[in-house]
Amino acid sequence: MTDENGQIIREDIVVTLTSSAGKFIGADQDKDQGGFQVVARGGEFTATLQSDIKPQQVRVRAAVESIRTQNPFRRDRDVIKDSPFFGQRGVLNDTTFPQQTDNSIIEKFKDTPIEAYTQVEFTTYLRPSLTTGVVNLRIGARGTNYWGSFREFVPEDLDEGTEVDLDAAVFATGKVGEWLFTGAYNSDRPLNQDCEGNVRLFGKPDQQCEQQYPVYGDSSTVTSTAPSIDSVYLRFERSSPVTGAEPDYAMWGDYNTEEFARTSQLYTATNRQLHGFKGNFSFGPVQITGLYANNIEGYERDIIVPDGTSGDYFLSRRLVLPGSESVYLEEEEINRPGTVLDRKQLFRGRDYEIDYNRGTVKLYNSRFAIATQPFGPTKVRRLVISYQPDEGRETSTLVGGRVQFNISQETENKTFLGGSYLREYQDGQDFELYGADFLVSLGNGSQIVGEFARSSGSLLNGEDGTGNAYRLEAIGNIGDRLNARAYYRSSDEGFSNNATFSYTAGQTRYGGSLLAKVTDTTFLTAAYDYEENFGRSLGFTPFFDIFNPEPPAASFGSRVNNELETIRAGILQKFNFIGRLADLSLEYVNRSREDRVGDQFEGDASQLVSRLKLPLTQSLTFQAQNELNLDDSDPLYPNRTTLALDWKAYPGVTFRLAHQFYDDSSVLRGNSITSLDTIVEHKFSDDTILSGQYSVLSGFNGLQGQGAVGINHGARIAPGLKLNLGYQYVFKNIFNNNAAGGVFQTSVTGSNTASLGLFAGSVYSVGLDYSDNPNFKAGAKFEYRDGDDDDNLVITAAAAGKLSPALTALVRFQQAGGANIPVYLPSSTSGFVGRVDDLADAINLRFGLAYRDPNSDKFNGLLKYEWRQNYGSIPEFYTDRGSNAHVLSAEGIYAPNWRWEFYGKYAFRLATSGDLGNNQSNDSNTQLAQLRATYRLGYRTDLAVEGRWIGQDFDSGSDYNQFGVAVEGGYYLTPDLRLGVGYSFGSVDDDRDFGSYRSEGGFYVNISLKLNELLGGFGLQKPVPRQQRESEIPTASRQPTNGAQNSQSKLIRRLRQTQARTSPATQLQTPQSILIERLKQVQALAVQENTELQKSTIELINSLKKLSAFRRFSGGEK
Repeated sequence: MTDENGQIIREDIVVTLTSSAGKFIGADQDKDQGGFQVVARGGEFTATLQSDIKPQQVRVRAAVESIRTQNPFRRDRDVIKDSPFFGQRGVLNDTTFPQQTDNSIIEKFKDTPIEAYTQVEFTTYLRPSLTTGVVNLRIGARGTNYWGSFREFVPEDLDEGTEVDLDAAVFATGKVGEWLFTGAYNSDRPLNQDCEGNVRLFGKPDQQCEQQYPVYGDSSTVTSTAPSIDSVYLRFERSSPVTGAEPDYAMWGDYNTEEFARTSQLYTATNRQLHGFKGNFSFGPVQITGLYANNIEGYERDIIVPDGTSGDYFLSRRLVLPGSESVYLEEEEINRPGTVLDRKQLFRGRDYEIDYNRGTVKLYNSRFAIATQPFGPTKVRRLVISYQPDEGRETSTLVGGRVQFNISQETENKTFLGGSYLREYQDGQDFELYGADFLVSLGNGSQIVGEFARSSGSLLNGEDGTGNAYRLEAIGNIGDRLNARAYYRSSDEGFSNNATFSYTAGQTRYGGSLLAKVTDTTFLTAAYDYEENFGRSLGFTPFFDIFNPEPPAASFGSRVNNELETIRAGILQKFNFIGRLADLSLEYVNRSREDRVGDQFEGDASQLVSRLKLPLTQSLTFQAQNELNLDDSDPLYPNRTTLALDWKAYPGVTFRLAHQFYDDSSVLRGNSITSLDTIVEHKFSDDTILSGQYSVLSGFNGLQGQGAVGINHGARIAPGLKLNLGYQYVFKNIFNNNAAGGVFQTSVTGSNTASLGLFAGSVYSVGLDYSDNPNFKAGAKFEYRDGDDDDNLVITAAAAGKLSPALTALVRFQQAGGANIPVYLPSSTSGFVGRVDDLADAINLRFGLAYRDPNSDKFNGLLKYEWRQNYGSIPEFYTDRGSNAHVLSAEGIYAPNWRWEFYGKYAFRLATSGDLGNNQSNDSNTQLAQLRATYRLGYRTDLAVEGRWIGQDFDSGSDYNQFGVAVEGGYYLTPDLRLGVGYSFGSVDDDRDFGSYRSEGGFYVNISLKLNELLGGFGLQKPVPRQQRESEIPTASRQPTNGAQNSQSKLIRRLRQTQARTSPATQLQTPQSILIERLKQVQALAVQENTELQKSTIELINSLKKLSAFRRFSGGEK
């Protein structure tokens, strides 16, 4: 590592590592800090990055957070971290080219750590072939398959007779030439179907609310390698023979569209989760990608203004196709819609959870609607959620292709030219999007991007629209003293693309800026910006019924035709303040407006903008910004003052207390905003620390357990104990016109944010998190909003730990109301507020116990209790919205010996629905009991008997009871082929259907074949070759290797020192002396074949460590 002057940092220093994929393994020097920490000595360090299952190019960042500098000529880069869950991916390593504005230069003056980047490649692992699966043939009475689907056992439309049923489920992977093949097939169900019958894109139920039990007792994790919402998954892939190119592959299954969202793409970008065919191949510098999807049920995009709490945020549709959503957090300048200044992808299970049956999203970390910046413009935040509704509509097809000519594949000098095409057809509506883009890297941090896009299809108001969009942006360093930026962006009124950044259709914006370094402490800035708004503004989005939403038909509003011309010129001076560098700047801003429709946005105004940044201590900084109008006030830029105090609680984590107030203008009402917020640098990827920090060994995965409380960053008040505080107060509603139209709502569908405003109110949040004890984790967070729109209370708490080596417990509580209800202004919500208030908060309490003795596997048990209020229910109109459910379940398995195995399960659910109107209710209780016994007569023969009962009682008097039993005996003809004969019987007594009763029983024959190879022996695991015996060469003639000599000799010396301090001189045998003798033998026999002695030595070391035989020794390595 070198400093800003290129000199090697000789002293020991902590380096923070982050990567766009994979996981760093080893000892993290500071688990409370984001990323992975290693110690560099003499400017050097080593670390191990563990690859994941996806071959890709990986960007690695190393930073020294304790040494921070200001370098406005360096381009910011983000290491986009893939989600820890398969199927949720960032956009490869492509950081989207930032959209420039006239304020971009000012934002470059911020402290950044010393950092460096490198790139590695995860290549395709051509592993030995593996095949697993089963083929099952059943011949027996129809409707009596006890071991099959519940809905097919004694069904209502029972057709008597004999049924022949052949099922197969198989998974295979392995090397085929230079390609890796992965495939899966299930003849009976979709591959992604879970135990509840739900089918989701990418399969894995990675949310805590979807786990059957909060704890399992084994810390097991699942990685879906063959996700598909139908019965087939196929994939052939290889590492491309072209250096630096992405892998070649062809596949059928679930996939993302990362190849259609490159650095250079804004208007033509597509970020979606789809199912079907996809292929990507490189032929020299030419890369070709094609995709086809055949089962899309529409595509929706909601933009929601966060209210400062975690949720719940209601979508405009109630049923969502599981796994189809993409969630982003966008920021743009307040009252200047159309330019996204920052965009961060949020991941399910790490950043949020979603209820697909209610259409609600709950964040793990609350988000304020306003981000007050002491240096730069005030920003507003939006939640952008795209998804497929799951409403049984006619499915559509989508085809797309992209051709990209890669001129340079180097990380720092990536250059390419590409073109893309996408077409989607559904219900007679045709959408088409195509365009071309390029990226040119000129070195020294200089880049140029360009793009042309054209769309045609139905708009949000049902009209057909066609439009173009253009983009050309450049960032360049001329030497080390001049930075130049230029940009041009324009989109026609009829242009549409809901799978990319938010933008304002009917807007043109262009300009440029210069930054000159006069001396090491003096900088000059100049900028020009032109913005034109034309066409029609976005109309009002009708209030969607949260209980039964219909597709919202957005309309167009009034016509707009105005322009804004901005000129900036300023100076920034750095000076020494109590031994630290402070910043002082003064800037002249002139804004000239012309309104061709009315006179609301007409006039000429000038401002003086002064900024001050004073570092009071190493971690405390005071910042201030004042915007003073010299004569007339601009309609959207009145006199404004911002004061802020930043406390750097930890590297990458800053607490900011800020207050902003501004005067009245012709459009804005005077207002004030106070906030206390936690600022987390983007380059700290949350998922690099969560799973390890919040997991309890042999208990549960942290992401599914306590880690979802959301206090991942905060002030460390003790080792492993973090405090998180948040507060924001907006004095008045911000619903005013802007140059792109009126502001009158807090939720909108589509891509246009011009009509979004926010309500006045205050938000409080406080949280504590403890994760220092490896056997106990706890956290709690309280959030409350008191606003003009509505109040919302959010409580999240969780605790988990090991009560004993065999017993793990977890408890979790969550409560949240509707965060974005209502969407109308207070003066126009009559007729809706009463109904909305009837919707009770969603509450969920879970308690779980898992018993698993690490020393004996004879008995394992699980216990769960859950209370749900208003979870998973969709109430009807004008009724009591409260519904409650209590669920208690327990199961256990006991195997006293290898012959006997007993299994039992019991579950009880008590549900109350409240008042359904007309003094009616629908309370019920449901019970499930299941018992199974298995006896093995020998290694080839087994007997089993199982019975279950499901009963449901309603207070209306209609009951339901199902009983089933099965007896089966089996004989293994071969280790993989089993013949089973049995008898099954089932009956259903259903009072709901006028007292009907049905039953069926009969004998059956079952033939099961376990697969471990396919054609040509593919998948057959060859036995491991017999290990070579130790050589008979006398030990005295062997010379240990240098590595063994060094490590073992060092260990012997340390043990002798420990023995001398802790053992009496007269003691002949101590644990240390035994270990020394054992190590001498290993040292004398330092060859690879002597693994048994090495293994036993390591076991002895570890056991001595547990007994504290030598406290200061932390060895255990070979």
